[in-house]
Amino acid sequence: MGRVTATDRRTVLLATAGLTLAAGCATRSAVAHPAPSSAGSAPPLPAQLTHGPRDRPRVALTFHGAGDPATARALLTEAERRGARLTVLAVGTWLDTHPELARRILDGGHDLGNHTLSHLDINAMSEAEARQEITGCAERIRRLTGSVGTWFRPSRTPTASPLVTRLAQEAGYPHVLSYDVDSLDFTSPGAAAVARKVLAEIREGSVVSLHFGYADTVAALPVVLEELDRRGLAAVTTTELFS
Repeated sequence: MGRVTATDRRTVLLATAGLTLAAGCATRSAVAHPAPSSAGSAPPLPAQLTHGPRDRPRVALTFHGAGDPATARALLTEAERRGARLTVLAVGTWLDTHPELARRILDGGHDLGNHTLSHLDINAMSEAEARQEITGCAERIRRLTGSVGTWFRPSRTPTASPLVTRLAQEAGYPHVLSYDVDSLDFTSPGAAAVARKVLAEIREGSVVSLHFGYADTVAALPVVLEELDRRGLAAVTTTELFS
């Protein structure tokens, strides 16, 4: 049997996920990233966001920032190789252990945001505890990058309570970032299952929840990006998605 190439592996994974990759499709780098709009007529965004505009061919792949830094670097590198940009919601204690990743994320053209200090159930906390979870992570991001970051995502819940939403706004985050596609990659279902779940549900404007630290996600990302490219959907930062 001949040597199995990376293309062969991707083809097998696509087939396992129930997808076909069009021959000769453009590379991800060929997809232009639209510039943020300067128009002032758009209605204000709500406090909690689950998806972006449904009439533009953009999606946001968002990652919970925790876990093995090697998988984080692999995912960032693969995205950049294909011209995609990600949004990373970092856990503060993770940044304490791997502070260099804050600049690595921003230098790659990605968004960096706040996913609380300790990744506990923030909606179940007292006001003082929840404030510390939000501001503790914000302070770390500011120390490492000069700002508190662009987005806040609550921990252990897809949506924030009114209290947590208010505290996030007081900390400098006008919007709580949720999602409309959950990859379930943290359950380690296998790379094909991750790709299948994402690609079955994603559409214009979608915000996808993914995680650093899982090998399934690393293996699934090339498949997801190739299929998004085939569909004409650009993977952009959340800032670009809502601009």
